[in-house]
Amino acid sequence: MPMTKPNLAIARTLAVAIIATLGLGACATYDDEFAGINSRLDQLDTRVQSAAQSAESANQSAQRANQRLDQIESRVQQLETGPRRVPRG
Repeated sequence: MPMTKPNLAIARTLAVAIIATLGLGACATYDDEFAGINSRLDQLDTRVQSAAQSAESANQSAQRANQRLDQIESRVQQLETGPRRVPRG
């Protein structure tokens, strides 16, 4: 059965429709992948921010501990340089 002009036109239209459908379907797949990647990036961002807050808190605690150590060291130096006490007994 030879291809007539109307049959050829229908075949072309179907071919274009199939190609368009496959092309748009691929875009939807990429959209899903991008959404997954964005979700993972958001989770990582949250974890990084949490770690940064924890590090800042640890840094503040370390600074307070260093200040306390400086105070204790000052007191120890005073005791070492002060007059010797005679033991009782």
